[in-house]
Amino acid sequence: MREVEVVVIGAGQAGLAAAYHLRRTGFEPERDFVVLDHSPGPGGAWQFRWPSLTYGKVHGMHALPGMELTGADPARPSAEVVGEYFAAYESAFELRVRRPVDVRAVREGTGERLFVETSAGTWSTRTLINATGTWDRPFWPRYPGQETFRGRQLHTARYAGPEEFAGRRVLVVGGGASATQHLLEIAPYAAATTWVTRRPPVFREGPFDEDAGRAAVALVEERVRQGLPPKSVVSVTGLPLNDAIRAGLDSGVLNRRPMFDRITPDGVAWRDGPNVAVDVILWATGFRAAVDHLRPLRLREAGGGIRVEGTRAVLDPRIHLVGYGPSASTIGANRAGRAAARDIRRLLAERAPVAA
Repeated sequence: MREVEVVVIGAGQAGLAAAYHLRRTGFEPERDFVVLDHSPGPGGAWQFRWPSLTYGKVHGMHALPGMELTGADPARPSAEVVGEYFAAYESAFELRVRRPVDVRAVREGTGERLFVETSAGTWSTRTLINATGTWDRPFWPRYPGQETFRGRQLHTARYAGPEEFAGRRVLVVGGGASATQHLLEIAPYAAATTWVTRRPPVFREGPFDEDAGRAAVALVEERVRQGLPPKSVVSVTGLPLNDAIRAGLDSGVLNRRPMFDRITPDGVAWRDGPNVAVDVILWATGFRAAVDHLRPLRLREAGGGIRVEGTRAVLDPRIHLVGYGPSASTIGANRAGRAAARDIRRLLAERAPVAA
């Protein structure tokens, strides 16, 4: 059993930002806090992105605090660019991330401490920053007949690039940025593409200024205050209407259809329309927060989410969630990391052991 003041779970944007600010406030890596990451290398979820997602296609990637990302080749895969940047960041600030370490459960310990059970042993900590993101929990909707489909089904999390869909009839499900990126990439290779979404997509023209950003974050923040499962910030901002999207709309590639009613062995069907035959269903249906390891602490509310004020779990002030709900964007994760480090410093000072 190793004792620290803070355990940080996850070394993506949110976890590294939190670790940086812990150092800024006087905590020392390995002595006062430890960063545990289950990924094989630096880069957070970015290291798993498909090779055709080049850095130039990335929308809204903000630098980590204290170190800018400069001189990146926009033609290189974002997985490589961001992975190298995160590795350099961890080294520059000597964050000493431990990986690969799988966190299995966080439980109530003794003396108001938490026990963090992992594949590398157990840590005893006074506080915890959870920065596990969403990549490990891809969301697969269920539809009638899904198990009868004879073609291939995959999620965005397993998308490797457009070449594998050459000559195939591909159905893309989902109304987010990943869905439109997949369609635009796959269309030149596929025999046919079809796009379906639950709601009509909302395309946003013009610059996305600070006021619009604050309004979007406020909508997500209100959900987590109520203890509801968070929506992504992107889900309330709409899709940016850039040149690539305009071309896709003009060509018909982004001609959206409403959600089908059932899946058949050879495709999908609507109650009031003809069936569509497809070979592949690509579920670009997003992700859910990866917080199952916190289940023993019983933080979930009746609405299904964890109620959070700022970054602090309302039911347990020792637990902070960064990269969750309103802080799920890269810039939001930076701010949340700073707020969590500040609040933890204050909490530990208030609960400092009294000398005998």
